[in-house]
Amino acid sequence: MHYVDEGSGEPVVLLHGNPTWSFLYRHLIKQLSSTHRCIAPDYLGFGLSDKPADWSYKPQDHANNLTRLIETLGLTDMTLVMQDWGGPIGLSYAVSHPRNVSRLILINTWAWPINHDFHYIAFSAFMGGPIGRLLIRRGNFFARVLLRQAFGDKTQLSRRTHAHYLHPLDSPEDRKGCLVFPKEILGSSAWLAQLWQEIPGLRDKPTLLVWGMKDIAFRKKELQRWQRTFSHPQVVRLHSVGHFVPEEAPECLAEAVKRFLHEGVAE
Repeated sequence: MHYVDEGSGEPVVLLHGNPTWSFLYRHLIKQLSSTHRCIAPDYLGFGLSDKPADWSYKPQDHANNLTRLIETLGLTDMTLVMQDWGGPIGLSYAVSHPRNVSRLILINTWAWPINHDFHYIAFSAFMGGPIGRLLIRRGNFFARVLLRQAFGDKTQLSRRTHAHYLHPLDSPEDRKGCLVFPKEILGSSAWLAQLWQEIPGLRDKPTLLVWGMKDIAFRKKELQRWQRTFSHPQVVRLHSVGHFVPEEAPECLAEAVKRFLHEGVAE
């Protein structure tokens, strides 16, 4: 399991989603590493980590690996930065170790079962079904097509940058992690339901919500649900930005995160 470990100070653990990897956070790490220790893992099946053919790639198992990494590195008093699948994976650690997590930063993510929301049911059923899995395995569809479509401004994804997301998933054998996640949006409903029941224990944690308002995946209603979940969350809305905020609006994200970490206030 590959991970980035840069800087020193209070730890900030940065958790990616699908089909990205620690590369997603390169700009934010550059901004924070002078004052904080930044740890950004690549889940198994993603980025520079191994891609074993016989592993489950289910989010619960990714979460277990995250716990092992944090314990191995001896991290304490940390801030979790979570985007996409990084939300449920990181929050799974937080609800089990609340005293070890000082702050939460959520970026276009969720952590509840969506088996009654047609928006997600349709996506999971198609992309996690036979046709979607074939598109991902044979054509790298998630990284090649859907990643770009999720940008608010698609010109923000240069060919050179896009290549860094395509290369780790270069062969069909490398894409099992990428193709399992869509199915698990529904398939891990029981795990998500249990996780969501425990989220109120984090209600009073200092929380920053940074939201790309043009996201085709996580919309205004998901942001509002997070706002109701936490006592006094700080909220930054990026009205022209889509799903991959750290890639599309790195300067805005870095400014908000630095203010939140240093002052506890974001505008």
